[in-house]
Amino acid sequence: MIAHSSYAQTEKEEKLNRILFLLDASGSMHGNWESGMKIKVAKRLLGKIIDSLSVYDNLEVALRVYGHQSPRNDNDCKDTKLEVPFAPDNAQRIKDKLASINPKGQTPIGYSLLQAASDFPTDRKSRNIIILITDGVESCKEDPCAVSMALQKKGIFLKPFVIGIGLERDYSDYFGCVGSYYDAVNETAFEQVLGVVISQALNTTTTQVNLLDKSGMATETNVNMTFYDVETSTIRYNYVHTLNSRGVPDTLVLDPVYEYNLEVHTIPSIKKKNIKLISGKHNIIPVDAPQGILEIAIEGRSVYKNLQCIVKQADSCRTLNLQLFGAKEKYLVGKYDLEVLTLPRIYLEDVKVSQSHTTTIQIPTPGNITIMSAKRGYGSVYQMGNDELVWVCNLNTESLNQNLKLQPGNYRVVFRSTNAKKSAYTVERDFQVSSGAGASVKIY
Repeated sequence: MIAHSSYAQTEKEEKLNRILFLLDASGSMHGNWESGMKIKVAKRLLGKIIDSLSVYDNLEVALRVYGHQSPRNDNDCKDTKLEVPFAPDNAQRIKDKLASINPKGQTPIGYSLLQAASDFPTDRKSRNIIILITDGVESCKEDPCAVSMALQKKGIFLKPFVIGIGLERDYSDYFGCVGSYYDAVNETAFEQVLGVVISQALNTTTTQVNLLDKSGMATETNVNMTFYDVETSTIRYNYVHTLNSRGVPDTLVLDPVYEYNLEVHTIPSIKKKNIKLISGKHNIIPVDAPQGILEIAIEGRSVYKNLQCIVKQADSCRTLNLQLFGAKEKYLVGKYDLEVLTLPRIYLEDVKVSQSHTTTIQIPTPGNITIMSAKRGYGSVYQMGNDELVWVCNLNTESLNQNLKLQPGNYRVVFRSTNAKKSAYTVERDFQVSSGAGASVKIY
């Protein structure tokens, strides 16, 4: 099977376009429509379109028909056949086969779509397109929407095009979940719709994403962007945004058959929904993404290994990032709350990140404290202030000597040995920690 990632493109890839025409030849196609029977009109105009495709390079077409092998009374819900498989220069074969097609039976749209999955060769360098031409809805027990959606998610084919001909009412809601639906109200409209569909399927559509700074200029860059299919939520493209040699956002080639949800993976990420591209045009997608830099550092020489800081948006409990000390990270312009994972924790609220500016937060160098006891026991370290004790950490009950890196300040250790069976044997020691200094605290 072709994975959905096969649709991501690079400049070096040249996609082979494959179009499968899925033609309704059920009994209802005997009905009259303007100049003649619907099947005759459909075959004539389809043949005309197929002739016009000869000017396109890198294109193969095929023909699958349903409802043309068994009479309607047989209720044959598997009446579908790939009449002309994909091959280069097979337009005449398709036209010859169309001439011999006569409407007969049921309308197994869902089953035909399911079978169409195996009509496409299993390579990873093609855009697989289905153009369904029908004058009616499913007459069997399959669900065309579910089938189409499942095969799109697997990347078997792109979102199909559905052209309704000679329908007595609007079926846009019915077919909208199968693919992009077009209602051909007459023969002229049918020919025009076929042309539009072919144009959308084959014309190159380019896009650029403008990541805008606070001044509305497209200067932000170097961040990943994910394009999701709105209907299936499938990831269609992943690109790391870049500016070209002229300082302009780079041009992307995106398939216009989809409607997209875009997520720009800034911190926090930005989401833009329901993006519709104009086929054959250069599309510009503006996204407000002003950013600044947050740097977290230590005054003097660091004695920490892999010290981290929790970063949250101001007034939010959700963690955005776990930033390493010494690293610089980009964030959207705004205010952030920081929790530095020192002993004790350092909390900084409403830290402002400004456009194209580096905000540097520095914390004091800790002191190196060794707590020594003669016996193992239960104890904790508290920070002292305002006539209260604030818990910092518990001591290891299995160790006699413990080394802690504590921020400057006044502390108290409270301890009772394992063998002491009375609370009155609790030992307390007050001590002070200075930045960059070492000290020992004995609790025996």
